[in-house]
Amino acid sequence: MLKIEHLVKSFGAKRAVDDISFEVKDGSLFGFVGPNGAGKTTTIKMICGLLKQDSGTITINGIQSGGSAKEGAAIKRCIGYVPDFFGVYENFKVSEYMEFYGSIYGISSADMKKLTEDLLALVNLTGKENEYVDTLSRGMKQRLCVARALIHNPALLVMDEPSSGLDPRARVEMKEILMNLQSLGKTIIISSHILADIAEMCDSVGIMSQGKLVAVDTIQNLLSHGAVAGTSVMEGFSGTDGNESMDNPVSPDEAAAIKEGIAENSIGNPSITSGAINQDIRINIHIKSNIEEAVTVAKEFDGIKVVSVRAQELSVTCKEDDEYINRFIMEVMKRGCILYGFERQKVDLETMFMELTSNSK
Repeated sequence: MLKIEHLVKSFGAKRAVDDISFEVKDGSLFGFVGPNGAGKTTTIKMICGLLKQDSGTITINGIQSGGSAKEGAAIKRCIGYVPDFFGVYENFKVSEYMEFYGSIYGISSADMKKLTEDLLALVNLTGKENEYVDTLSRGMKQRLCVARALIHNPALLVMDEPSSGLDPRARVEMKEILMNLQSLGKTIIISSHILADIAEMCDSVGIMSQGKLVAVDTIQNLLSHGAVAGTSVMEGFSGTDGNESMDNPVSPDEAAAIKEGIAENSIGNPSITSGAINQDIRINIHIKSNIEEAVTVAKEFDGIKVVSVRAQELSVTCKEDDEYINRFIMEVMKRGCILYGFERQKVDLETMFMELTSNSK
């Protein structure tokens, strides 16, 4: 549906979008996240033809932007755009508002009446046809903007911060509408700072920081390879009883003595049965010596993915399987690695976002 290649846009000396490339598959729901000023809105405006890129290509439905006037018109017919402001005429009734935009697309009043009924039903505004726009709540106005963007039945719906400023109930309604539209075959791109909504709705996500696309992939792949939530769900261990200082690391000879303690106390969350698999987690292992061997062990275990290797810390991700994690930690110690301790953390989109955008100002 959408292919972006080496897109660049500058405003004076500031490079707002810096050589980004990504694809959005047909029928998917793609989330754009990033701090304020990261370049999300600029990218969205270039996709919608409201800004011209300095370089790079934008291809929508097989048509590359910047071509003939006919091709440009064809691209615009593919896109429905909901900006980060309402853009409504508040002295119009809802039906008049919809009919006005329908006339722009050459739709007759008779046809528009039925279409308005259908679109308002789609965004949960049935019965609001004769109400004035300025009497609608903020959430209703936002849903009306979605209905307006769908008048010409675009294949691609692009929305800039659709949930911004909405109360929790309105956010849930918007999320349900977007997921329903995806089920009807629409391809949707949304930018948002509400990461919980992005994680729940989207198939894929792109994270922008300082004009660069620092990560882009499916939610599942990003969480499998990436960052973790901030709160540890278990304490790391040092020494045989888990209470010794960092100056007394665990040695291979102590492994057998603490094996039972690991299984019963250190690894397992009491609410999770040993061997139960729930979601990806990250294990941070603090190692005094022989970290290279720990990396080798990680690569030998199917399902263990190395995230980072520092001077005295190996970070990996894996499924939350207590028995499997126990075997992995024990094997690391058996292979001559001296451990200070370790902690296990849940994988989470919000903390990954914070890590990847930590240099943003």
